[in-house]
Amino acid sequence: MKLFVCRKLLFFLVPALIFIQIANSQNITAKIVDSSTGESIPYANILVNNSESLISNAEGYFTLSENSSDSSTSLVVSYLGFVNNKLTVGELKEQQLIIKLQAAIIELNEVAISNKKLSPNEIMANVKANLERNYKKEGQATKDKIFIRTTTNFKPSKLDVEIEKSTGFSKEALKKANTQLSAYTSKLPSQPPKEYTDVLCNYFTFKTQKDDKPYYLSKLDVIKATKLKNENSSASLEELQKSTRDIMLTHLDTSKYYRIKSGLFGSKDTLSLRKDFNQRKKKVKTNQLTTTKASLSSFLSETSLLNKKDLKFINDTEIYEYVYEGATYSNDYEFVYVLSFKPKKNRAIYTGKLYISESDFAVIRTEFSLAEGKKVSGFNMKLLLGVKTQENLSTGTLIFKKNPIGDGYYMHYAVKETGQYIYLNRPLKFIELTDNEKDVVAFDMKIEANTITKTEFLNISRTETSEATIQKVAEDDFNFIMLKSYDPKIWKEYNAIEPIEEMKQFKSVY
Repeated sequence: MKLFVCRKLLFFLVPALIFIQIANSQNITAKIVDSSTGESIPYANILVNNSESLISNAEGYFTLSENSSDSSTSLVVSYLGFVNNKLTVGELKEQQLIIKLQAAIIELNEVAISNKKLSPNEIMANVKANLERNYKKEGQATKDKIFIRTTTNFKPSKLDVEIEKSTGFSKEALKKANTQLSAYTSKLPSQPPKEYTDVLCNYFTFKTQKDDKPYYLSKLDVIKATKLKNENSSASLEELQKSTRDIMLTHLDTSKYYRIKSGLFGSKDTLSLRKDFNQRKKKVKTNQLTTTKASLSSFLSETSLLNKKDLKFINDTEIYEYVYEGATYSNDYEFVYVLSFKPKKNRAIYTGKLYISESDFAVIRTEFSLAEGKKVSGFNMKLLLGVKTQENLSTGTLIFKKNPIGDGYYMHYAVKETGQYIYLNRPLKFIELTDNEKDVVAFDMKIEANTITKTEFLNISRTETSEATIQKVAEDDFNFIMLKSYDPKIWKEYNAIEPIEEMKQFKSVY
């Protein structure tokens, strides 16, 4: 009888225990707020089990992976000017998944601070003098676990594509082609296409020798990658041009060969829908790994404080005006200068703030955006070529942490948003390749649009490795997991950047 009761009890307990285990392993999403105002705190640091560092998103939220959601998981939440909050996930649950940070009020005699009061220009002179020491790579072999999110948005305000001339189309085919082009382009202004790509990867680097010269070798191991977009939309000008070209090709004579000419310039590419031609034509397969690695390398270069080309408010201090705004305290309760900056000379283009450690003059955080009336670059050949571009949006936040495996600092988090105005008014012709009377199909493309690209970078962890280990890393190509709507379960196994509400609400509408 007792044995029967025990078996019966186990029959009910096992499913219950499994349910409890599943419930405890689910992702946890929490919010970080200011205890005084209740306002959300974006870009706060969350150290998980003293091993991985997350960041709260622009709305103050972060999500823990299933593996990090156990009640015993330790968290240390920190933000400039606030007292660090140390707690466990169990305590976080008891607080209804809200973390309240309190402003740090510390007497100056508690902090090691120089007796000499420096002017803003003297502070910046010290920043420049210590740039190499604070940010130069030391050469040790490192493994960085990185999460990158890229958002691309194409916003056309005017979009007209119409066939104006056709010797190769019948009237019926011409009408059909124009109807198809109009149907495709008319919906884009009211439903501007957007694309999100997420990549989690391990990025390996070490310093070696090549041709008796030192250089850095890097390898990329992609763990997971997703792409969220409207399936049939064009999130860039290049995709739009390809889509309209493909529509045109479906109405051309499939037995003939064509060449494209745009304005004063022609193309050397031969186009045709003939099966024998496309079978002979060498297909170039896009290597996602190479593209992703190049993009990552470019982004790291653009956001490096040693970059003398872009971040001139760090390197070219003569063209900026700096103002002392006060002081705050770092996560380690070190004294931090707060300087604002704005253009002093015409070639300066940014305005923003710098947070500078008093102990070593390292910039631990900077926020920047284009000053009013400024632009990064532009190209205006509107009258001659019907083309005008202008990079009129550039804003960002960069956050640096002390290197855990050496001296100096490394970039922990960065968000950079760039935007470009585009005007395009170009004729496009498909000209048949023949010595006889040629088919010619010509259409006008009139586009006025803004493209916006936002890149978020999070270095989740940095660890030391060896050159031998890196040499063994195989760089395998990968494919994106294509999504039509945001799926919160897709990253349940990994710590990543929590999406903002706009991304969560995204659904394919085409």
